[in-house]
Amino acid sequence: MSPLGPFTRPEADAPPPGEIPGLRGAPMRTPVRAAGAATGPGLWPAVAGRLLTRQLWIELYGLPGYSLTLRGRPAQGFAATPRDFRPVDPGAGKGVVGGRFVLAGSSLEAAAPEDPWNRPSPTRAFAVELHAFAWLPSLMLQGERGGREGVRLTLAWAATFARWSPFAWDPAILARRTFNLACAARRLGQVATEAERLRLADILGRQGRQLLRPPGGLAGKAERLTAVAVAGCVLSGPPGVALRRVALRRLPGALQRTVGDDGGHASRSPEAGLELLLDLLTLDDALSQLSEAAPEAVRAAIQRLTAALRVQTLPDGRLVAMQGGGPSTGARVAAARAHDDAPPSESASGLVAGVARIRSPLLTIAADVAPPARGAWSAAACAQPLALEIVCGKDRLVTGCGWTPRAADRQGLRLAPGHSTLALGEASTGEPLGGWKGELLGHRLIGRPLHVEVHQRDGEGAVWLEAEHDGWVHDFGLLHQRRLYLDQRLDELRAEERLHPAPGQKDVVRAIAAPYAVRFQLEPGVQASLARDRRSILLRGHSGRGWWFRTDGPDVAIEPSVHIDDGLTRRSLQIVVRGSARTDSETKIRWKLSPAGAGGEPS
Repeated sequence: MSPLGPFTRPEADAPPPGEIPGLRGAPMRTPVRAAGAATGPGLWPAVAGRLLTRQLWIELYGLPGYSLTLRGRPAQGFAATPRDFRPVDPGAGKGVVGGRFVLAGSSLEAAAPEDPWNRPSPTRAFAVELHAFAWLPSLMLQGERGGREGVRLTLAWAATFARWSPFAWDPAILARRTFNLACAARRLGQVATEAERLRLADILGRQGRQLLRPPGGLAGKAERLTAVAVAGCVLSGPPGVALRRVALRRLPGALQRTVGDDGGHASRSPEAGLELLLDLLTLDDALSQLSEAAPEAVRAAIQRLTAALRVQTLPDGRLVAMQGGGPSTGARVAAARAHDDAPPSESASGLVAGVARIRSPLLTIAADVAPPARGAWSAAACAQPLALEIVCGKDRLVTGCGWTPRAADRQGLRLAPGHSTLALGEASTGEPLGGWKGELLGHRLIGRPLHVEVHQRDGEGAVWLEAEHDGWVHDFGLLHQRRLYLDQRLDELRAEERLHPAPGQKDVVRAIAAPYAVRFQLEPGVQASLARDRRSILLRGHSGRGWWFRTDGPDVAIEPSVHIDDGLTRRSLQIVVRGSARTDSETKIRWKLSPAGAGGEPS
């Protein structure tokens, strides 16, 4: 049985290229980089290794008797009720009780006694959240009726997918399902019969034991082991103790590789760090219910992730949205910071996970000043060097298109035009891996190594931030330098984009005029009006306060754009400054952002 629903053709028949079985024939978008394109010598060992091991695990885990190896000593009940600190919308659970699943922007009707496991899912994203049991936390808010429906759906899933399959038992999906089921298990057991309770414990134990086995890889290992440890806290007796001990023994090493000294996640995604912090807080809560102290490595990781979250949270209460991480929600961020006694995030400045933050009383600027993650950590990385986000007061005005892995069909938004930075010609500083290699390894970001230099100086009432990258040197021989000067007394940001030949490149690169575009992606709902001078734009955020954007660029326009919000596409606007830069000389584009006066256009 396909986890996305019944196949529409025999399993022996290969689906047409670009189509996923069980998705009602929904086409996959063409990857950015074709399978045959050059991907660099360092990628081939990973491709060869995955090809060899992937089929091995499929053959091994797909054996008819493999499920017997997941048996352990039967747990007789549940010992803890871990608290998932994430805020939950009860409306989703009400829909599930009524037989309507709304996940990832799509819906499916499956009223009891039917279930969603024996029918096609409307989209792949829907299927991921369905099999991750993303609906279960909300369902638990529906009282006894919700608990009984949760028991029924969980047992129905186990009956359909008791045998391992590549999608339903995918390590990332399995980790979220194990975590959600563990947090709900004790409440499910309270409304279940004795036989159902024992079956639920067996299901949770099997999921946890599978998570301790390969494959999975380094990226996501900390999240998987945390889920196993939470499950080990929930299962009573020796089965729970065994799971817990193995997971907690391996977890410190995984956290050391995942959480940097500054608290940044190895993927450089602020949202990934937030989600790991929430998982670790749940683990700490579960261990405290058993009167056990969390390992020092877990407590230290919580402290580092919390410190990073202070810098990564902007004054609107949401996260910096860079490197494949979305802004999340204010409620989710607040839940992760509820244990934090530090001052509010508005006072935080610094550099975390390659994102620098500077501020004045009314302006907060976040700049991406580091190379994207590489290798297995780069599955959500973005080729958007020196990207900017600007919050004016509590209005986020300048941001990016908001791409995250939840919008897997919009891989092109991971490139420079998808954020507020400069793009040169049709080139890119990196591209998502596509074709069969992308399906095998995930859509990693590949390309030449990017080098970024950053300098910051604090003066009396002002902050300077300068960053420069070499991503355009190979194609155009040019370095891109972004200079930011923040006047903290006037709440005015003055900036300069500088393209200049790299040392030793004048005699190597042919002198041409390369078109550039400096984009400023606007938050959905931000109003933008072009002044009569064709060089100034009045911006108004949700509060209604006005800000002038001015530039000396040769061509300034307000153009339509898109913004990805939790996997769904919304309309937005972008400011685009276009021009042409010679590859044998220096080009400068200046711009600034300042508060609007009582009215009127700039002089």
